Amino acid sequence: MTINEQPSAAPEPTSEPVPEQAAPEQARPVALITGVGRSIGIGAGIARQLAASGWDIAFTYWTPYDRRMEWGAEDGAAAAIAKQLADAGARTAAIEADLTGPDAPTRIFDEAEQRLGPVTALVLSHAESVDSGLLDTTVEAFDRHFAVNTRASWLLIREYGLRFRGEPGAGGGTGAGRIVALTSDHTVGNLPYGASKGALDRITLAAAHELAHLGVTANVINPGPVDTGWMNDELRTALTRGTPLGRLGTPRDTAHLVDFLCSPQGQWVNGQLLKSNGGAAS
Repeated sequence: MTINEQPSAAPEPTSEPVPEQAAPEQARPVALITGVGRSIGIGAGIARQLAASGWDIAFTYWTPYDRRMEWGAEDGAAAAIAKQLADAGARTAAIEADLTGPDAPTRIFDEAEQRLGPVTALVLSHAESVDSGLLDTTVEAFDRHFAVNTRASWLLIREYGLRFRGEPGAGGGTGAGRIVALTSDHTVGNLPYGASKGALDRITLAAAHELAHLGVTANVINPGPVDTGWMNDELRTALTRGTPLGRLGTPRDTAHLVDFLCSPQGQWVNGQLLKSNGGAAS
C-alpha cells in the first residue's frame, strides 16, 4: 500500500449465519460372516440385514460344497450378494475359502482386514451338513464335519480374539466385539452334523468368558427349521405342523436376532444359547 492509498473500510457485519462444517462421516464397523454361498441362505440374509444397519461386510463362501449337495451351486451368487450389500451402502469383500484347511481362518482374516479394516463382529453361519447316522457315518465324513463345523469355528474365534482391538465397554458398532454362531439340535440320523455343532456351542460359550477382558460378547443361535432349499415336501409339512406359529423360519428371522445381538442394545446378552425357532418342538 502506497502512502496516498487509504485502507478499505471494514466490512459491515452480516446477520447471515455462518454455515456449519459437516461432521466427518463415521466409519462403518466391519462384520465377517462365514457361509454366505447362496442368495436364499441364512448367511446371505444376515449379511443383508447388517449391511442395512450400517456394517461393512466381509463374507466367505465355498462353491464346491454347494456343488456336491443336492441343491447345487448358485452361479454368480457371491457377486450378486456383494452387489446387494453395496446397494445398501456397505463396502464388501467376498472371500472364497475351504474351511477344511487349518490355515484358512488366518488367510480369511488377513484378506478381510486388508480390504475393509479390523473386524468388529464375527458371525459363524457356515456348515458341513450331510445326513448320516451312527451306523452309516464314515470316518472321512465325521472328520470333515468336525474340521469345518468345529475346528474351523474355533480357529476363527481364536484368530478374532488375537486380533481384536476394540474398546471394552463400548456399544456394538462403536468398538465392542461380537461373536455369534449358528447351531442346530439335530442328532438322530444326523450324527456328525449334530455332534460337531454341539462342540461348536461349547467353544462359542467359552469365548464369552475367555474374551471378556476384550469387551467381546459371544452367543449361539439355534434358528430352528429354516427352509433354504434342503427340505422335501414331506419334511416341510411335518415341521410346519410342529411349529406353533404355523410356518417355517426364514433367513430374515435369524438375521433380525443377529442384528440385535450386534447392536448396542444387545450388549447385555452374553454367553447364551438362544432358540429363535418359533416354538418348534424338538
